Amino acid sequence: MTDHPTPHPEQPDRDAAPRDRQGHLAPPEGLSVWATAQRTGPVQRRGRYVPESVKHPARMLPAIAAHAVHAYTGPGDLVLDPMCGIGTTLVEAIHAGRDAIGVEYEARWSNIADANITHAHHHGAAGRASVVRGDATRLSALLPTALTGQVALVVTSPPYGPTVHGLVRPGEHGVAKFDNAYNDGADRGNLAYRDLTGLADGFEQILRGCAGLLRPGGTVVVTARPWRKHGQLVDLPSAVIAAGVRAGLMPTERCVALLAAVRDGQLVARPSFFQLQAVRKARAGGTPLHLITHEDVLIFRQPPAVDHLGSEILSSGDGGVIA
Repeated sequence: MTDHPTPHPEQPDRDAAPRDRQGHLAPPEGLSVWATAQRTGPVQRRGRYVPESVKHPARMLPAIAAHAVHAYTGPGDLVLDPMCGIGTTLVEAIHAGRDAIGVEYEARWSNIADANITHAHHHGAAGRASVVRGDATRLSALLPTALTGQVALVVTSPPYGPTVHGLVRPGEHGVAKFDNAYNDGADRGNLAYRDLTGLADGFEQILRGCAGLLRPGGTVVVTARPWRKHGQLVDLPSAVIAAGVRAGLMPTERCVALLAAVRDGQLVARPSFFQLQAVRKARAGGTPLHLITHEDVLIFRQPPAVDHLGSEILSSGDGGVIA
């Protein structure tokens, strides 16, 4: 992977004829299916992120963040991730010439996000970025009031909890799971430890704070997917949509970000050990489960401002300034 502020390899410059690495024409811009896993996650991150990044239990694919940044912003715009983790959204934004700000609850991940930003700057990223440590449900208290109305794009993802994350290592007593928790468990303030109702309520607070920072017509991109707990489907995407509406945002698109590669017209799944294990057990028990090959991409817009006559007020499009 190249490490300079050129368009991401899976999200070509929209002013150029889009082609993939083999020279084939890429899908037209605006397609609701995002081909974001033509390369594996480790390959996407290699050389672009510090090695410690792999320890986060829920890393967004860089190509998903890059696609959102290129599709919904222009150079110099300000991008926000209120649950930034290791800083994937921020790194892809500054490599694309945007500015970015992130909020992260856990000190461990915010430190890695800082390291990833520094690493990106050392490899030519032109944008500016910073990370604020704190609780994203209190965005208005964490971020400067000068950012109000300045954010062009929010890209984020709610936590799924430790049951669907982590890495595995074979050992003498079987397979051991590790790096599957957001923290050591001593602090239960992380949204990952709430049930679906609590998670949706907290995420609504976060989206409400984002709405206050967005410029008129600004965009919010949330990736989410359902999962099964004790055999029951947990419909997180629907909960996110409802939270966004309650926060005053308008749902405008529902896209698919592929977690599988497309080869010769077929999907090539890249499941985790846990996905394979769950699907095999379910099928052995007569339940026809399938491997997860995508995430839902839920897209909201900030309603445009109107004047006293009811006419829309156009945004200047100016991005915020990161110190």
